[in-house]
Amino acid sequence: MVLAAALSLMLCSPAGAQGAAGPAAVSARDDWKAEFEAICAGTQDSAEMSSDELKNLIDRCDTLRSRIEKLDETPRKVYLKRLQMCRDLYAFVLGYKGKK
Repeated sequence: MVLAAALSLMLCSPAGAQGAAGPAAVSARDDWKAEFEAICAGTQDSAEMSSDELKNLIDRCDTLRSRIEKLDETPRKVYLKRLQMCRDLYAFVLGYKGKK
């Protein structure tokens, strides 16, 4: 009874109802978000990263940018700004390490 009610609730809720696209299509559309989180998660540790790690993260930012540019206006603006801030931090730290 409880299981049936929970399943019914999941299917009727906006998060559980994925329409004809199914879970795989939804996951494919949102995989940029996992990459975004993985890239920007390292900002606190950027001072300890090697130059190669920083260059890799900057390249990943540049690649992800094109995917975010395809989003609707509001999330596009928000995530492009946040991604640019992460990229700028990595570039700053890389430049600082290069001056040493």
